[in-house]
Amino acid sequence: MNNLKKIPLFKQRGFHLFLLTLPFIVLVFLLSYLPLRGWAFAFFDYRPGRPLTSQHFVGFHYFTSMISDQFIREDIIRVMRNTFVMSGLGILGSPLPMILAMLLNEIRFTPFKRVTQTLITIPNFISWVLVYAVAFAMFSVGDGFVNRMIQYMGGTPINFLASSSNVWFTMWGYEIWKGVGWGTIIYFAALSGIDQEQYEAARIDGAGRFSCMLHITLPGLLPTYFVLLILSIGHLISNNLEQFMMFQNPMNRPQIEVLDLFVYNQGIGRLNYAYATAVGVLKSLVSITLLFIANSLSKIFREETLF
Repeated sequence: MNNLKKIPLFKQRGFHLFLLTLPFIVLVFLLSYLPLRGWAFAFFDYRPGRPLTSQHFVGFHYFTSMISDQFIREDIIRVMRNTFVMSGLGILGSPLPMILAMLLNEIRFTPFKRVTQTLITIPNFISWVLVYAVAFAMFSVGDGFVNRMIQYMGGTPINFLASSSNVWFTMWGYEIWKGVGWGTIIYFAALSGIDQEQYEAARIDGAGRFSCMLHITLPGLLPTYFVLLILSIGHLISNNLEQFMMFQNPMNRPQIEVLDLFVYNQGIGRLNYAYATAVGVLKSLVSITLLFIANSLSKIFREETLF
């Protein structure tokens, strides 16, 4: 201990690694923790340009109104229903990147494997604005390609984009198409950590390709899958704002308005900043709680935790 104290700080082990991570720590503080000062708006009757003074302090009024006011309560229930349904569908589709990575890993023709992986990853870099533009060109009532084909065959045009009957599964399909390729990258990294001698030993014992996938590849990827699953549970009430904001319209809003979009519509759309902040505060607290619960369950059932 005495010898360690004599060593200058910049020469101590790990100090240079700390300097490498310092810019990212500062960035997280500026973008994630410093904006938490805005939570104060949830406790005031805030109006743009008006300072936060004790005269406009309302305490937990906006929090209690979510339960006491019938109309607000019904709105919150509707939004939470949409949020949990979309998050549940997302969790239901979470094994797809792992399955796709396993299947691509079995392709022996390397050029085809690389081209396929590149093609399924590209949609992740396309903005939701362009995705909606493509969807509008395909499914719009007037000039959409699909509706033109329906009219050409003597049918009646269908307003796909304004329909609320299948909007949950439509949004889920767009999300899978856009993100499944990007998710395979993580599993390909996990595949590289599997000992190849296990495959050789299995082949010597007579195991086929499917048996190797089932008994070696899948168990090797499951730890990565459970880590990602725990993180996704922490974001259970957080959905992709950009996606739902682009596809929302007056016809499908009751079914497509998830919690993040609800906060945006209340704060930016209706200028109800204080109420939107209160909903956002509760959303963050619930997300943190869900993350700790998922981490505790992982410790109980898998004896492994994230932190």
